[in-house]
Amino acid sequence: MGRRTRFEGHTFIMKIFFRLAALQGAVTGLALLGASSWAQPGAVTPVRGGTLHAIVQPEPTVLTSTVNNGYPNGVVSANVYDGLLTYDEALNPQPGLAERWEVSPDGLRLTFHLRRGVKWHDGVDFTSADVQYNVMEVWKKVHSRGRITFAPVESVETPDKYTAVLKLAHPSLVILSALNAVESQLLPRHLYEGTDIYKNPHNLAPVGTGPFKFKEWRKGQYIALERNPDYWDSGKPRLDRVIFRIVPDAASRAAALETGDVQYAPFDAVPQADVQRLRDNPELVVSTKGYDWQSQYVFLEFNLRNPILAKREVRQAFAHAIDTRALVDTIWYGLGKPATGPVPSTLRQFYTQDGVPTYRFDRAQAERLLDAAGYPRKADGVRFSIFQDYQPFNEAFKFQAEYLRQSLKAVGVDVKVRNQDLAGFVKRVYTDYDFDINTGQWSPYLDPQIGVIRQYWSKGISAGVPWTNASGYSNPELDKLIEAAQVEGQAGKRVKLFHEFQRVVQKDLPVLPLFEIHHFTVYSKKLHGVSRAPDGGFASLKDAWLQP
Repeated sequence: MGRRTRFEGHTFIMKIFFRLAALQGAVTGLALLGASSWAQPGAVTPVRGGTLHAIVQPEPTVLTSTVNNGYPNGVVSANVYDGLLTYDEALNPQPGLAERWEVSPDGLRLTFHLRRGVKWHDGVDFTSADVQYNVMEVWKKVHSRGRITFAPVESVETPDKYTAVLKLAHPSLVILSALNAVESQLLPRHLYEGTDIYKNPHNLAPVGTGPFKFKEWRKGQYIALERNPDYWDSGKPRLDRVIFRIVPDAASRAAALETGDVQYAPFDAVPQADVQRLRDNPELVVSTKGYDWQSQYVFLEFNLRNPILAKREVRQAFAHAIDTRALVDTIWYGLGKPATGPVPSTLRQFYTQDGVPTYRFDRAQAERLLDAAGYPRKADGVRFSIFQDYQPFNEAFKFQAEYLRQSLKAVGVDVKVRNQDLAGFVKRVYTDYDFDINTGQWSPYLDPQIGVIRQYWSKGISAGVPWTNASGYSNPELDKLIEAAQVEGQAGKRVKLFHEFQRVVQKDLPVLPLFEIHHFTVYSKKLHGVSRAPDGGFASLKDAWLQP
């Protein structure tokens, strides 16, 4: 695979220093990515028809984010399904399948007025019964985040086919931030009711109400979608087809974009090392826009079932042993910033550094903490051995795993890195709990209640459900904070609860947030209508069209 490097021993460390020096100019250039890079060509008349070739990497495991919300699943399925709402560039809710909505004065009733005439791809009418089924049987019971987000919903009334009323046990300020086409996909009741939702065959051959219909999935090759001629948004989509290609080789993905064989590639589909070269290509656009809705960070999670890692001093030692600034600059080519906790700085309303413990890079302190924890170096210099598993989303995660291995080796911890596909990783970490540390990316979303707390809340421990509390961390004090935030109806008080949440978890460190990641999209300048919204990386391609 292109640009692969084998990092071994001292050679790896030396390469870090050389690369850091070389990156000083490149990182400055990358910082300019964003608004200027996102600007599309001047206004021209949209063209109908054509086939868009896109890349999704790695290959999805299912085609609904409801049963597995890994981002590859969402990138494809957000084109097949709709949500009740969409969000504008200021993160304000906008109409989706719900034309309008009201919140009762006491905050205990959310009423959604649905679009009329919307049909599922098989021709069946979309009604309020579908909303009722999804809220009560799908989002509350199956979705890893939805079971927390929609926990306050006691029932859903359907006074008519086009009205759905969510009755809440207490006010919930988070629900209206979690209703787009990737976070809360609406599945067809008539095809799911009475089945095992996890095993329903339509998870692999989806039927939605969205702009594109599922056509074909050739495993290891491509997923084909075709235009929905009956889509409710008149005149959309403009494309006839979207082909999501599975291209395991990183160099081949970059080459496909450069030759024009592929016109769209979200979520860091090419190596970070290639970003500057692609940005300099006059035929391509590279942008970091479209990912603020997720506000993702990269983390290291500890399995507290391991008695060594159950000691807080050991976890804090790991934090001191890792130079996160060098990690970002070396492995991620400057596309990120060191994290101070699990609430990223992009979520300004909820973010704080006040009283939040920090762990500067200090190997001597790491060594002292490990000694104090009862794990001195043995004759061979090794204190103990552990395994590391990582999310195999792209090669940067593989290189990061090696960087972390070397960082911990420097303080006497022997780390063995295990490689596996995404399905294997999910099973090992979230079903079998057969890991010591795992690394990957995490999505807080617009509100910490949607994405952050499930990694820390004891009620988020749910074997077999991906992207939940895998560490086994349970802290009654923290649980009370989380549960208070979930029912707090006053925004200011709720923010203070999340500030205290950050102070507690950064002291305990069941999860070590490493850095806030800056994702990027690469696309052809011939492709117009790419979403500019904060969730653009997940938005449907209904507005996209190709200039001849």
